[in-house]
Amino acid sequence: MPLRLIFMGTPDFAVPSLLALVAAGHEIVAVYTREAKPAKRGMELQITPVAREAEKLGLPVLTPKILKTEEALAAFRAHNADAAVVVAYGMILPKAALEAPRLGCFNVHASLLPRWRGAAPINRAVMAGDKESGVTIMQMDEGLDTGAMAKDLGMREALPIGDDMTAGDLHDALAALGADLMPRALAAADHGTLTLTPQPQEAVTYAAKISKDETRIDWAKPAFEVHNHLRGLSPFPGAWFELDGVRIKALRSTLASESGLPGSALDDSLTIACGDGAIRLTQIQREGKRPMSAEEFLRGTSVKRGSRVN
Repeated sequence: MPLRLIFMGTPDFAVPSLLALVAAGHEIVAVYTREAKPAKRGMELQITPVAREAEKLGLPVLTPKILKTEEALAAFRAHNADAAVVVAYGMILPKAALEAPRLGCFNVHASLLPRWRGAAPINRAVMAGDKESGVTIMQMDEGLDTGAMAKDLGMREALPIGDDMTAGDLHDALAALGADLMPRALAAADHGTLTLTPQPQEAVTYAAKISKDETRIDWAKPAFEVHNHLRGLSPFPGAWFELDGVRIKALRSTLASESGLPGSALDDSLTIACGDGAIRLTQIQREGKRPMSAEEFLRGTSVKRGSRVN
């Protein structure tokens, strides 16, 4: 049975879920997203990926700065929604909003809760060297990703993290997985068959927002830490080093068996020594340029054995 839904999301990660709900025949009565912001060199206002997709679909788009005012809450209630679906919206919902839809508010969270609650679950999982991640469908409460989980009917699914998988790779896989799970969870909720389980408290970890001061590569660390660090920050914001005074993002790498002085090139193919072991860079991006393979980069820039980075 089609439901009246409010959709709340902002980045690319949320777009597949919006499209899946539309494809399932649900009525999207409103799309909430963040305001357009200046971006790129011209600092022109850029609407969010969700807003862009919603406009293509002819859906009404709302961009309130806050949701706590009586005016905003009245508008939220006026949608008479059966449920709200929240996917990386980026704004806290007050209790009055959480209680407004008939079935409640449901969230697609990009981790296996309670591990990696918070702003950057995908990045932190890769940076920590986790072997798996996943998607949890959660009924929202007032806490930060603390709501009860939908664990039945395959609504909390794991996905392996490959040895060289980047945060970008994992992002795309989890976005698709969340889009598959949410329509099933809503159908179960509507039929009264959705089982919600409180999160265990002993396994809670938090995924803090990525800060600029943690993006520079520290070659003195062991190779596996450097490898996890750079792939966890790829493609954005990107872990970086300097070569001849030019900032270069390291987007992809693989572990290598060589060893040497940390921060030194061990061959002519961008194998860089770390504190223990080495990594081989396979994709990089010179500041202001497009991403390119290591081979393409080396055709224009010589990095000989013994060269130092940073």
